[in-house]
Amino acid sequence: MAKISTSFVCVECGHESSQWLGRCPECQQWNTFSEESKFKIKSTESKNTNKALKITDISEKLNTRTQSGIKEFDRVVGGGIVPGSLILIGGEPGIGKSTLLTMIMGKLSENESVLYISGEESSSQIASRMKRLKITNENLLILNETNWHLIKDQIKKIKPKFIVLDSIQTTTSPEIQSPAGSVSQIKEVTYELMTHMKSQNITTFIIGHINKEGSIAGPKILEHMVDTVIYFEGDQYGQYRILRAIKNRFGNANEIGIFEMNESGLEEVENPSKYFIDDQQNEHHGRSLSCILEGSRTLFIEVQALVVENKFASGRRTTQGIDANRLAMLVAVIDKYLDIPISPNDIYLNIVGGVKINSRETDLAVIVSLISSYKSKPAPTDVIFMGEVGLTGEVRGPHMMESRLKEIVQLNYRKILTSKKIAEKYKDRYDVELIGIKDVKELSAFL
Repeated sequence: MAKISTSFVCVECGHESSQWLGRCPECQQWNTFSEESKFKIKSTESKNTNKALKITDISEKLNTRTQSGIKEFDRVVGGGIVPGSLILIGGEPGIGKSTLLTMIMGKLSENESVLYISGEESSSQIASRMKRLKITNENLLILNETNWHLIKDQIKKIKPKFIVLDSIQTTTSPEIQSPAGSVSQIKEVTYELMTHMKSQNITTFIIGHINKEGSIAGPKILEHMVDTVIYFEGDQYGQYRILRAIKNRFGNANEIGIFEMNESGLEEVENPSKYFIDDQQNEHHGRSLSCILEGSRTLFIEVQALVVENKFASGRRTTQGIDANRLAMLVAVIDKYLDIPISPNDIYLNIVGGVKINSRETDLAVIVSLISSYKSKPAPTDVIFMGEVGLTGEVRGPHMMESRLKEIVQLNYRKILTSKKIAEKYKDRYDVELIGIKDVKELSAFL
């Protein structure tokens, strides 16, 4: 008979301990340990033992990818879906994760059998969403269940090529005596999925909730066990959504796909630059343009800043789409090297369209927007600002400049302000004027 073992698990990082601890030694968080029990089953020798194979005897199944029918999604996963892969998709509640996967499953079910497993919505709710998206394929089956053993039985019976598990936090294994969403439950169910789905070559899409820090809820090992980790980002009340690959064993990480949310669902955005920047002829204070690379995609973004007089003790800093610590550093650089007392003011910074960027190559655009708002003087509307700014005020150029230049020329921009080194390197290669500066002090000539 199976024995029950008890342990204490940190709900933040998954660290296990034989006794309760006030502070987790792994993630250093306080009061995060919860008691969890699980059955201890006597190990037996497996009947299905995998044998070592010569590399020449292994078929290259990874070369065969299935197109989802959604080009932006295929771009993110590396050109198509690899059979038998585990794909984890996380995002804020209401961002459109279920809608996106419903659309993908609708396309895939035109040729293959698909099983949509939901522990959060009823079958009628899912069917209603599918009808709204005009999906009526008989190959798409819906299962409303949270017990992993019952789910596994249905998978064996139906033999689908694709399954969706919505969500990993609501699915439970009877062997684990802890509530749904606990660290032990998530680890056990994910391990079962990895073992059984890969052996049957079934592609699995897993929906995951995210915590208050913006990471997928549950132990970090969840992201290590799956093949691909994708975040669905964007403002819940805005119209644009960004699908971003954080990990991908079969393609480039940090690749993105862009969608627009409308009445009929999610619509692919093939040329996002025209959506994220306003008419270049409109002159406004505190506005500048930049060009960034997200994966293999070139994006034009609009940086907006508002600098207003502060009526309290310390200036307020509010950012949307950019790191607040980066803004604080750039404000200090302006104070120090441009002799502009901007730091005592309230500062608001926004990347238009709900785009979240980690690129430091927008530093020049941020500084230009801040100074433009502070002086109430419009920045040049026909110039693209690209460059990283260091603590000493030096300007460094962006990488992969060739692809950016091609996109800039296509959108009929003819001036780029960047580092002097980059300007000299790419001078006269394209029909565009490259203006180079060594440090931020030289920005005064443009504002």
